[in-house]
Amino acid sequence: MVKLRLKRCGRKQRVIYRIVAIDVRSRREGRDLRKVGFYDPIKNQTYSNVPAILYFLEKGAQPTGTVHDISKKAGVFKELRINQAKFH
Repeated sequence: MVKLRLKRCGRKQRVIYRIVAIDVRSRREGRDLRKVGFYDPIKNQTYSNVPAILYFLEKGAQPTGTVHDISKKAGVFKELRINQAKFH
């Protein structure tokens, strides 16, 4: 099973998280399938590769709570509903 979750990067007291698609059994810093964005909690900046996130969500990937909230603010789920409406 694949999850969309945060992977910690940066240095001490200056953390940045990458949003990655990763196998559930992997560690937090384990090998990811694909990098799909990043989140900087200090500057409160996010970047999301929306087509890549949509691809993994359509394939059944489950986002963690934090990634779900970040994606919701970016409007990913609105686009997911639009895409699903087109194909049904």
